[in-house]
Amino acid sequence: MSARHGQLSGLDPRREWWRGACIYQIYPRSFADSNGDGIGDLPGITAHLPYVASLGVDAIWLCPFFTSPMRDFGYDVADYCGVDPIFGTLEDFDRLLESAHTLGLRVIIDQVYSHTSDQHPWFRESRADRTNPKADWYVWADPKADGSPPSNWQSVFGGPAWAWDARRGQYYLHNFLTEQPDLNVHDVAVQDALLEVARFWLERGVDGFRVDAIDYAMHDPQLTDNPPMPATGRTRSRPLDFQEPRNNKSHPDIVRFIERVRALTDSFDGRFTVAEVGGEDCEPAMKSFTSGARRFNTAYGFNFLYADTLTPQLVRAATEAWPADGSTGWPSWAFSNHDAPRAVSRWAAPADRRACARAALLLLVTLRGNIFLYQGEELGLPQAQLALADLKDPEAISNWPLILGRDGARTPMPWVADAAHAGFSSACPWLPVPEAHVALAVDRQESEPNSQLALTRHLIALRNRVPALRSGGLRIIDAGAEVLLFVRVHETEELLCAFNFARRAHTLPSPPTGKWSVLEAVGGASAWTLPPWSGLIAQRLRLP
Repeated sequence: MSARHGQLSGLDPRREWWRGACIYQIYPRSFADSNGDGIGDLPGITAHLPYVASLGVDAIWLCPFFTSPMRDFGYDVADYCGVDPIFGTLEDFDRLLESAHTLGLRVIIDQVYSHTSDQHPWFRESRADRTNPKADWYVWADPKADGSPPSNWQSVFGGPAWAWDARRGQYYLHNFLTEQPDLNVHDVAVQDALLEVARFWLERGVDGFRVDAIDYAMHDPQLTDNPPMPATGRTRSRPLDFQEPRNNKSHPDIVRFIERVRALTDSFDGRFTVAEVGGEDCEPAMKSFTSGARRFNTAYGFNFLYADTLTPQLVRAATEAWPADGSTGWPSWAFSNHDAPRAVSRWAAPADRRACARAALLLLVTLRGNIFLYQGEELGLPQAQLALADLKDPEAISNWPLILGRDGARTPMPWVADAAHAGFSSACPWLPVPEAHVALAVDRQESEPNSQLALTRHLIALRNRVPALRSGGLRIIDAGAEVLLFVRVHETEELLCAFNFARRAHTLPSPPTGKWSVLEAVGGASAWTLPPWSGLIAQRLRLP
């Protein structure tokens, strides 16, 4: 078991540690392989925790490592309280947790409450007949009179969100893969079982949860059809894109379950909860799920994760939706993760990606809220370009080549440039290591004072020591076509943040009122002159 949380080395137990925190996301399959099977594992993560701690982050978020048939690479859970053998054992997890806490790192783990694997014992019992004790633990429904599915709902991975099961003579709901049946979280018995799962990990010592796809945890019990989605001009690669997901997700009763989760986590000291809420127009649900002091601590924003371009207007819309006036919850931001193509490949042409990575990192550390850094983002890794034969992700395969897919963001972490498979594994890895990533390996950047890795450590340290960046308010001054200006304010401290996301230089027409000193700059930015893909932080001087 892990050390208690008030005793974590280097951490002040009196501080609400998560507010303004920087959290490093680890995708276990692709972080580090310790046993030579080509798949990352828990001992591999443990061995590299000193590196993670050296970044200055507050916590790590571990994607699922639970027992699973891996149809969706761990998000199809077959045993919520077990570690899949490809990742190690519960004892390996305990050692990881203890090591992280010794290094001053909190540990957040995924919880998947909206669905399980079809191999989970709960589903095997539920599908046996209509009268067993778990018969109502999943979403079952009779067909329409013509035998067709009970509603028009579509799955995220393509095709109807209903699968026929001959054992019961009914359809079951699966908002994701057919092998991921949806739990009926309306059922209090299901809620109780999920809370016991959460308790298991809390008692083991984890510091909190990132709750996956929580908006899909409850549906409209009347199974009302979703209305069609008006055409927007964007490519629609899935049937899901043709309808508004109004009735298969985000039911108002979800907040009652969220309040039960929060009550449980609050019964343990210093725990943290972050909701994943995706899709179009997700902010109303995000705000509902984080409203007040009885729901999740924060929600994980998708504003930047699927944006094709980085613009001042995007930043304005995202940040102004979460004002610091107490009317909304506390926000969290990420530019890349395991589900989205890496930001530098979405936002910049190949020639501009190094500059984009540096300017984007400066922007990330200046945003109000929590920030999430995805493994390899500190190295400036671009999206990997994989052949169809190399793909493993079912979504990428079914939509190839219309979308970049998720595999290109999940390739192995490059540790040592001259080692086999960039030091990730001694064996052929589950996904190939792109040649473009080898030159960006950790060992190469460790020796370069101007590397993306060095900049990451420097900027996270800056955020940690400057209260205005960690917890201050944010006010947009200007968000034009290419230049963004905003201020961060905390008590008597005021910072001006200026960014140019364009491919041409800009000079600010007139410096802001008062005396300012440039505190930090990237991309060659200087006092009020912003080259392409550059940014700066200036500090207002307080004159006697």
